[in-house]
Amino acid sequence: MKPFPQDIQGVLFDLDGTLLDSATDLYAALKTQCEEMQVSVPPFAMVREVVSRGSRAILRCAFPDFSDDALLPLLPRYLELYQAVMAEHTQPFEGVDELLAVLEAQGIAWGIVTNKPGFLTDDLVQRIGWADRAVAVVSGDTLPVKKPDPAPVLLACERGRLDPARCLFVGDDRRDVLAGGAAGAYTVAVRWGYLDGGDPEQWGADLVIDHPAELTARLRVTA
Repeated sequence: MKPFPQDIQGVLFDLDGTLLDSATDLYAALKTQCEEMQVSVPPFAMVREVVSRGSRAILRCAFPDFSDDALLPLLPRYLELYQAVMAEHTQPFEGVDELLAVLEAQGIAWGIVTNKPGFLTDDLVQRIGWADRAVAVVSGDTLPVKKPDPAPVLLACERGRLDPARCLFVGDDRRDVLAGGAAGAYTVAVRWGYLDGGDPEQWGADLVIDHPAELTARLRVTA
């Protein structure tokens, strides 16, 4: 693994499963849609695991026999239901608020790179109170490509005037590690997120951590 950088300029984060625990609200929307369509509601644990893969993967938990084409007509209603409840129970994971405060106190910029649709990302970031704090927010439809392509990470660096080589990219999915690494950032995989059934130790990240406090402590040491 590469040594932890000493001259960090910025830290970019995935959103759902890394900064925010949003699974409860995502599940509530699916539960309502299942009730509307009179189908069985899948277990919460099944849905939570796939949150990082997006709405289609969440819907597939309830409609496992549907093809991608068959799922598409269900997406608008699911997203509508989710937007209505998406800030009711969603909150930062334990230690995230302190981590962001330490970054800001040390003059280290931070931003968000997510595969979530932009209209949901912008609304949620506004409701959480981060819209004026993040130097860049890049969503899944900001560009024609999304993670694991490095382009969204590079765009966030451009918007935040950050050198990718002096940035960390932090996420709870292998696609985050691939995108961050390909962009030239130091990659951090987190074990507290949704993980998509994977093992962060197998993703090739430069660092794997169990709690935001671990990153907070490293940043304080390097300040």
